[in-house]
Amino acid sequence: MTANKRAAVKFDLHTHHVRCGHADGVIEDYIEAAINKGFQVIGISDHTPYFAHEEDQPFPGIAMATSDFPNYVEEVLALKSKYEGKIDVLLGIESDFFPQHFDAYKEALNNAPFDYIIGSVHQVSGVSIFNKNRWKGLTDAEKIATKELYYDLIAQSARTGLFQILGHIDAMKGYYPEFSDIPAQQKIDETLKVIADCNVAIEVNTSGSTKAAGGWYPSNDILARAYHFGVKISFGSDAHTPRRFGEDFDEVAQALRDIGYKSWVYYKNREEVVVPL
Repeated sequence: MTANKRAAVKFDLHTHHVRCGHADGVIEDYIEAAINKGFQVIGISDHTPYFAHEEDQPFPGIAMATSDFPNYVEEVLALKSKYEGKIDVLLGIESDFFPQHFDAYKEALNNAPFDYIIGSVHQVSGVSIFNKNRWKGLTDAEKIATKELYYDLIAQSARTGLFQILGHIDAMKGYYPEFSDIPAQQKIDETLKVIADCNVAIEVNTSGSTKAAGGWYPSNDILARAYHFGVKISFGSDAHTPRRFGEDFDEVAQALRDIGYKSWVYYKNREEVVVPL
C-alpha cells in the first residue's frame, strides 16, 4: 500500500444513516453537516447487511437489507460526484466480522469500489458485545476468557487483509464499564502487535460518549500502547445523528499529540493517506 501525504485536513470516516434502521438522517444530511463544520473529508460507512443470512433483512433495526446494498453503493457514488470540489465523499462501510461467514462478506465487499472498509467485532460467542447481561453470573476467570476471546477476534480480523481500519476496539465496555478493569493486558498487547504487523489502522471512535462507559474507544491507555507498538490511527465519530458528526475531532487530535503521535490516516481507493496532526 502506497502512502500519500497531505496537509492537515479534518476527516471523519465513521457515519451511519437511516438505512441501517437505528440512525437518524439521510446520507446527504451528514455531508452537509461535515461541510458546515469545516471538514474536508467525510466517509460514509453504514453497517453491512447480514450477507450470510438466508433472510434479506433479518434484523431491520440493526442493518440494511442485502437487496438494498447496491442502492447504498450507488447513492454514495452519486453524492461523491455531486459534492466534488466541495468535500471529498468517500465510500466506506462498517463490516461485521464473523469468522465462520468471512468468505461471504469478502466476496460481497470486494465487488464494490470501496475506499475503505471498517472491520468491527460486534458479537462474541453469538452475543452482542453491548449486552451487559452477558456478564451476569460469570466468574472472574470466565470474564477474562470472554475479554481475551474478544481480542482474539479483533486480531483475526486484522489478519484477514480485508479491512483498512478496525472499529472501536474496546467497545465491549460500552454498557459495562467494568470491562476495562478485567485483566487482559498481555492479550491486548498481543493484539496490538498483530494489528501493527498487518499494517491496519485502528480508529479513535468518539461514540463512547453516548453509552454508559463515556469517553472514547479505545481508552487513552490502549492508545498509548498502540503508539508503543507502531499502530496507525484513524478517526471516526460513529455518528448516528448528523449533529454528532466529527465530535471531539480536535480534542482527539490533541490527545494523540500528547501521546506522541505525529500523524494519523484515512483511506481513499484503499490507499493510505497520511495526515499530520
